[in-house]
Amino acid sequence: MSVKEYRLRDLDKVWFEYDKQNDILYINFGDSTEEADEEFLSENGDVAFRIKEGRVISIMIIGLSTKAGITVL
Repeated sequence: MSVKEYRLRDLDKVWFEYDKQNDILYINFGDSTEEADEEFLSENGDVAFRIKEGRVISIMIIGLSTKAGITVL
């Protein structure tokens, strides 16, 4: 089994966005949201990764409040 490695993009330009209605946290790397070359889900399907040119451009965590055991107001 081969392992792919990805780099995080623009760590000095990280920004977060939370969708309270759908309980999704978006973690973005860079100035704006870009089109991805590839996207994939974690094994349990609750974390999505968007990749462009071998770099992670965003991470989406689905069901954040349940996973973190918190109430987001």
